[in-house]
Amino acid sequence: MKLSARMSVSVAALLAAGLTATACAPQTSDNGSAGDEKSGTLRVWLFQEVNNKPKEKVVDSVVAAFEKAHDGTEVDVEYIPVETRAQRIKAAFNDPESAPDLVEYGNTDTAGYVEDGGLADVTEDFAGWSEAKDTDPTAKRSVTVGGKVYGAPYFVGVRALYYRTDVFEELDLDVPRTQKELISTAKEIRRARPDLYGLAVGGAYTYGAMPFIWAHGGELAEEKGGSYVSAVDGADARKGIEAYTSLFGDDNCPAAKCAGMGGNDTVTAFASGKAAMAIGGDFSHQAVEAGKVKGEYAVVPLPGVESGEIAPAFAGGNNLGVLRSTSHRTLAVDLMKRLASKEAQEDLFDAMGFLPTFTDVRGKVAQKEPFVEPFVETLDAGTEFVPASPAWARIDSSQVLPTMFQEIVSGRKDVGAAARDAARKMDDAFGSAG
Repeated sequence: MKLSARMSVSVAALLAAGLTATACAPQTSDNGSAGDEKSGTLRVWLFQEVNNKPKEKVVDSVVAAFEKAHDGTEVDVEYIPVETRAQRIKAAFNDPESAPDLVEYGNTDTAGYVEDGGLADVTEDFAGWSEAKDTDPTAKRSVTVGGKVYGAPYFVGVRALYYRTDVFEELDLDVPRTQKELISTAKEIRRARPDLYGLAVGGAYTYGAMPFIWAHGGELAEEKGGSYVSAVDGADARKGIEAYTSLFGDDNCPAAKCAGMGGNDTVTAFASGKAAMAIGGDFSHQAVEAGKVKGEYAVVPLPGVESGEIAPAFAGGNNLGVLRSTSHRTLAVDLMKRLASKEAQEDLFDAMGFLPTFTDVRGKVAQKEPFVEPFVETLDAGTEFVPASPAWARIDSSQVLPTMFQEIVSGRKDVGAAARDAARKMDDAFGSAG
């Protein structure tokens, strides 16, 4: 069976198979633990949020119950800036004396951290966890490398289509049911309301562009022989790239302004009333609610190629992982399960709006908060993930895909040439990863 970077949650067989990643030697020194103490202080690093107090309240409740269950144990939680997480976590892998026992990390970082030898294999612990059976398959994939599990999914985030109900009513427009309709509707709005972007798009908005590639049957990369090769220059991927880049221009979102925009920029444009549509996440809801369009917008899943299809969304989110260097492995695993439990994830949703990784809990919170429904529908339709290779971090940080989009919308290269160049850069990264 050909494995690729396409991670459809409908493929149940892949759940048990796990991801096959490049078999590379860890880049750090041997930092395995020599013991498993059952008391003492556990150090935990979690990400600092913009408004962190609600998150702290949820975590404090879990920690209190954990400390009560384990006499002689204390938990020291530190909230670290997301922007500097890579340097701090990498340094922790190389210095066990100052490293935490448990860490929150971005789900696209899994393969790289495994290659670095920093995360503990918790495959058996995860399999023995009664709640794990209800984990979203794509969320489980985000903690899986080479068939082994290296953490617990903490929350998931996906994107959908935000649109202005007042503008659609004013212009007597129907909500787009296909990507072709989405593009034509965006341009129709721009013609009628030149003060607006029809659909705010960004040349640096990688995760907003990916659904167009996947919806057309394209792939980012394919797994071959234990490694990956780029597929962005494939025929189907090029169709998706062409569809996305067709939205840049004076007839929708002028390239001069939109080529450099990222995801936050597009959501800001929508929230401030400068765009009739935008591709935003469930995590964008608070920002939109605080903007000028409050009460005059709705959200639906981003349409696919055919009517009734939902474009596959990138399954973002964060995970929790135990470090190999911990001297409190059993305790750290227990705390990981408690922080990532169904109860804690539901509390985290209530506090922060983060979508749970458990399918049953997601259904429950969708009933409580109607705004979640299109995002849950998107998740249920089948989401995608990036290649499970440590090379992805290099590809992402090198802006390979944004450069490709920007070369096309600027007119410097056509779709074929830009995609070939991007594929070559990706293959160089994949080749150097193992």
